[in-house]
Amino acid sequence: MTLNPRSAAALCVTLSLCALLAVPGNFPGLGGDARLTLAVFALATCAWIGTPIDDTYIALGAGLALTVTGVISSDTLFGTLGDSTVWLLICAFVLAAAVSRTGLAGRAAAFLVGGARTVRQLTHLTTAALVVTAFAVPATSGRAALALPVFLALAKALADRKRLVVMLALLFPTVILLSAVATLIGAGAHLITVSVLWEASGERVGFTEWLLLGLPLAVASSHLAAEAVLLTTTRRADREGGVRITAEEIQRHSDRPVTGPWNQAEKRCALLLATVVALWCSEPLHRVSPAVVALIGAVVAASPALGTVRLKDALKTVPWSLLLFMAATMAMGVALAESGAAKWLVGGVPAGVTPAMFLTVVIVVSTAAHLVLQSRSARSSVLVPLVVAAAVGAGVNPVAAALASTAAAGFCHTLPASAKPVTLFADIPGTPTYTPRDLLRLSAVLAPLTAALVLLFAVAVWPLLGVPVTR
Repeated sequence: MTLNPRSAAALCVTLSLCALLAVPGNFPGLGGDARLTLAVFALATCAWIGTPIDDTYIALGAGLALTVTGVISSDTLFGTLGDSTVWLLICAFVLAAAVSRTGLAGRAAAFLVGGARTVRQLTHLTTAALVVTAFAVPATSGRAALALPVFLALAKALADRKRLVVMLALLFPTVILLSAVATLIGAGAHLITVSVLWEASGERVGFTEWLLLGLPLAVASSHLAAEAVLLTTTRRADREGGVRITAEEIQRHSDRPVTGPWNQAEKRCALLLATVVALWCSEPLHRVSPAVVALIGAVVAASPALGTVRLKDALKTVPWSLLLFMAATMAMGVALAESGAAKWLVGGVPAGVTPAMFLTVVIVVSTAAHLVLQSRSARSSVLVPLVVAAAVGAGVNPVAAALASTAAAGFCHTLPASAKPVTLFADIPGTPTYTPRDLLRLSAVLAPLTAALVLLFAVAVWPLLGVPVTR
């Protein structure tokens, strides 16, 4: 394996750091477990950044190294697989498989997009529809795959207006990525953030709390991004013409009916999904864990009498690699917190830093992190433990800091390889789509806008919703 200059430089720096950590006289006050944890953490981060090795393999290797050296116990390493957030994601994917099997997504697309009469209406109705999918399909790559047929139908209907097709090709992944913050199951990174917060600070953020804080941000950032996409990829003349997308055009790209009476399977699945989401949102009333609610929903969705998908088929859609990655990085987070490594790393936060300044730095770093770490989950695994520890030292509410970091890390639009949805829509045979130059033009506008919006929510909106800036 040949390393590029950047990767070679990162490896040299990492190995030098490990050598310094190995000398007992260096870094007074840093214990043996903390030294080992920092060395493993640095090597894992370097491997995530500079090598093509699978992210999950690296995380498992790091977790194993921490276990073998005695920093964490084997019970801690294996126990993370039984974490409620892991079960929540597994069951959410089973529910998503049931929804996909019935074709409800096509009906929703035909209902929403069919009402558009202008280009701006089409843009924002499409945005609203994509935001809603965050409640039905976990993981941004799954939502992108579900939305691709809808995009192809729109592209076919607008084949004579190439700029609008390019605009929609850019709109879909942009909104999918930014709207993921709406729900706890929107991205694996959210579950990592929740676990790190619980292990490091004892603060628990449930489905309802995340929804209350994340949904307004998701809606605002998605529609702001929609305007940015529209203005950076089209001209005034492109936006002035009317549009009309019929249900028949969407039907051509769907193997399930998008109009007409609902069949029994569609009715049962819609009722089940609505019930599960309602129970998630009303958790403070009934006190049933979201993971238990999801498990009940998954059992019903795969049941022989009431379900719409066989369990073994639904389980094939579960990203087991992501779950193993999450479990291993949770163990790394435990090691960072319990060994004192995270506290030592952020011990040099200047005393005069104000909460607003601290959050600004966190958001800027998290927004730019996708240029180095392409995996969203890896970014949260690296950043959130450090952000939480630094927040405690700076007098900032760790929940606000962790959520701001995770939300800002959702921006990953600069390059085609920055995120899977961006990659998926960047190369569609027979359909005009965006170029790297289009992405750079959008990123130059959208990166500062989304960062500023996250900061606004962290300092002005979330305090009104029960998450103050300071402890």
